[in-house]
Amino acid sequence: MDKTQDYISNKKEHFLEELMELLRIPSISADSAYSKDVRKTAEFVANKLNAAGANEVQLFETKGHPIVYGSYFVSDDLPTVLVYGHYDVQPPDPVELWDSPPFEPVIKKTDIHPDGAIFARGACDDKGQMYMHIKAFEAMHASDEVACNLKFMIEGEEEVGSENLGIFCKENAEMLACDVVLLSDTSIIANDVPSINVGLRGLSYVEIEVQGPNKDLHSGVYGGAVVNPINALTEIISGLKDEKGRISIPGFYSDVAEVSLEERKVMAEAPFDESDYMKGLGVNGLNGEEGYSTRERASIRPTLDVNGIWGGYIGEGAKTVLPSKAYAKVSMRLVPYQDPDKITVLFKNHVEANVPEGVQVTVHPHHGGHPAVTPTDTDEYRAASKAMETTYGKKPIPERGGGSIPIVALFEDVFGVKSVMMGFGLNSDDIHSPNEHYGLFNYYKGIETIPYFFKYYADLKKS
Repeated sequence: MDKTQDYISNKKEHFLEELMELLRIPSISADSAYSKDVRKTAEFVANKLNAAGANEVQLFETKGHPIVYGSYFVSDDLPTVLVYGHYDVQPPDPVELWDSPPFEPVIKKTDIHPDGAIFARGACDDKGQMYMHIKAFEAMHASDEVACNLKFMIEGEEEVGSENLGIFCKENAEMLACDVVLLSDTSIIANDVPSINVGLRGLSYVEIEVQGPNKDLHSGVYGGAVVNPINALTEIISGLKDEKGRISIPGFYSDVAEVSLEERKVMAEAPFDESDYMKGLGVNGLNGEEGYSTRERASIRPTLDVNGIWGGYIGEGAKTVLPSKAYAKVSMRLVPYQDPDKITVLFKNHVEANVPEGVQVTVHPHHGGHPAVTPTDTDEYRAASKAMETTYGKKPIPERGGGSIPIVALFEDVFGVKSVMMGFGLNSDDIHSPNEHYGLFNYYKGIETIPYFFKYYADLKKS
């Protein structure tokens, strides 16, 4: 990999300029007002993939946003790796909390990123991490050191549930056939503590609509007599957990896989300072399900959280109104072997069975995904571990993540292969939040590490 690494060293400034250009395009998949920008981003990715040396690069249309596909064949004797990523991003709201415009990337130094970090929406999730793979491939191709057959599948709907990706994968399973899926949409413990994600939580995402009177009412005339939908909604939400932090929905925990004490002990060996954790978040206390540590609550246990709540008057000044409707968006992170469809039904039944008198409640399911766990005794994991050990100088720690990437379970179901989640971001990079950022160290370290994965994976498959 010497020639590849030399190429990377000489092209770092160019790699950064291209990423900055990509980050300037507001590819917000959740908002139809940005549909043209999402397509522009797909075209940008396709053009750069083609310029890097990929063959058969094209945009596959879906009912939503297009999927970028490309391939590079080396030999029938080599394994095939399918590289997955996404080019869409979360909405930047609330924009007023950003220190700089979300789609005008800037580089700033921080305590965690003394070499500088790129601040922009999508910098870490997932444009920066996805683009590492294209640049790593460019370096390998230019150096004639491509060690595996490659296929690229970059979608534009991950942030809205990847609804059309499943259809695409099933309809094109032969074209996408591979030995392993490689993706970088996860994180490491710290820049000096590399890790590989070996587990993801699943997701059930729903919206609650509470209907009260047929119109907004004067709170002085009707208050105290007519049920306030916001009050009713808060009553519903407060009943979703008990005093020990456990979710109160009957049957919610029936399929939860309990992690052994031995595995929990291994997890606890990873460095974690709870005081620094709270300081970094600006909070003075933590809570959650009784009987589990902070890191366990955020990885191996299911959760239920309100992601948004609204209703009534929220403008400047006062308006004494009793609202007609109130809403809340709720996400539930799931662990093996919880089924998102089953959990959604349990949630819906529970809420609708506990409707306060005087209002009507409707639960609207959005999207979901299955949890996933990947083994650590496979060639693909060993290759990823050895690659990170090569560039970081220390063996990475296998770690379960708290987030959800629903397509990991989909890949295993459709292609019959496992995924390697070799991410390079940090949990402190504020993905989905104002001031999202991605360290230059992390961006370049990813580009340097990925070629070694292909080399070691090919070597292990030959042996």
